[in-house]
Amino acid sequence: MKTKRGTATIHATERVVHSVEPIRLFRSSFLEFFSHISPKVVTLIWLPAALSFLGWGFYLMASAQIPLWYIPILLFAGWFMWTLTEYVMHRFIFHYHPKTERLKRIFFTFHGVHHAQPMSKSRLVMPPVMSIPLSILFYGIFYLRIAVMFQRPLWLPVGFAGFLFGYLAYDLIHYSLHHSKSKRGYLAMCRRQHMRHHVKCANMRFGVSMPLWDYVFGTMPASGLKKKITAQDNG
Repeated sequence: MKTKRGTATIHATERVVHSVEPIRLFRSSFLEFFSHISPKVVTLIWLPAALSFLGWGFYLMASAQIPLWYIPILLFAGWFMWTLTEYVMHRFIFHYHPKTERLKRIFFTFHGVHHAQPMSKSRLVMPPVMSIPLSILFYGIFYLRIAVMFQRPLWLPVGFAGFLFGYLAYDLIHYSLHHSKSKRGYLAMCRRQHMRHHVKCANMRFGVSMPLWDYVFGTMPASGLKKKITAQDNG
């Protein structure tokens, strides 16, 4: 490990066991600044965004005289879709095993660093430079599915609001899992699962805010598919 100005600096392919100072990812201080993010900033960005979509959807549905009891159903559907997205991204994108050194550095930058230094408070939520472009992409997917395929454009804002609420909950839950002291309840269960993901087997337990999909897709250790999945993900 190299040190520069009191900040730990590592190559993307190195594994860090103990590091007090945040790992430096970029030589540029400008880029490095944007690699650190507080959950307060995430809340300030995405809570108003989710509420805006919800308010917009409420107005559209009320104007079209669509029953307002659709709103909680659409919110739930959007949130549920986020939990699946969270699982898929964590398993197949964040834990993708690239072959080239350049790709290894890239994947280390947006997720490997978290496994190298899991208690770093400034790298537990997704930076806006990543989350905003991804939100635009997912809005496009929602538009294609809801407005084009199902021809229900008035459902789109509320459904996407549920998706954003799910994402915000995921980021805040992820932060709390690494720093909370809860010993009972749902968050304590999620914390146990997530810490085991970090400590015991990084190729299992990909659900952070919702462990359900680990049971569905066999990535919970009790599953009979454990050896097969681990071998596939390591291949």
